[in-house]
Amino acid sequence: MISRWTQVAACSALVVLLAGCSGSTSSTSTSGGPTTTAPGRSSTTVPASSTTTIPVAALQTAVWPTPASATRYATPVAAATGFATDYLHMVGPIAGGFRQGDSRSGEVPMQPSTDGPVTTVLVRQLGADGTWWVLGAAATSITLSTPTWNAVVASPVTVRGMSVAFEGTVQVQVRADDTATPVGQDSVIGGSTSMGPFSGSVAFVPPKSGSGAIVLLTISAKDGSIREATVVRVRFG
Repeated sequence: MISRWTQVAACSALVVLLAGCSGSTSSTSTSGGPTTTAPGRSSTTVPASSTTTIPVAALQTAVWPTPASATRYATPVAAATGFATDYLHMVGPIAGGFRQGDSRSGEVPMQPSTDGPVTTVLVRQLGADGTWWVLGAAATSITLSTPTWNAVVASPVTVRGMSVAFEGTVQVQVRADDTATPVGQDSVIGGSTSMGPFSGSVAFVPPKSGSGAIVLLTISAKDGSIREATVVRVRFG
């Protein structure tokens, strides 16, 4: 079984390597116009009058935001909050303090409420503009052993791990970059009162995007809101 910390270490090591990519693996990104920012959010875009050379390989390891979008975040907490709100669709998530890893990475705990479970959002500075990006997320109640981070997957994708949730049910989504609607979704059954194994297959429509994520969610029995999530970056093959 691969723990969250093993996955974090693998993510960090790979992104450190990719962040050093140069020349043949870079492109110039220009985005125009100001960013509309919700209250309490801190994001930025590259002005239309400037260009920024960004290592493509490094940015492609991020789940959120996507290189094709204009959304950029100036702080790690803003990136984690935007991810929880706009990607996971949590309602009014509460961000904890940024916990530094190396000089360019760390994690931010997010909760759906003050007494809710914690989703740990892994963040890193990528690109020459120093903005913050989300590499993935992990909940202690949902651990994923298959697929592993950045694995190549095809439909149907097999998911295996350990979980504990109301009635044992964990929602599974296959997400493609720059697409709001999942390209495939189903549920798996793990433990209901303590951590138990889950295994299942999720069929999905192969997207045009080359990358995306496997998203595992637990849902509130009270109001159907998102409680916590584990998110692992994958590539489609």
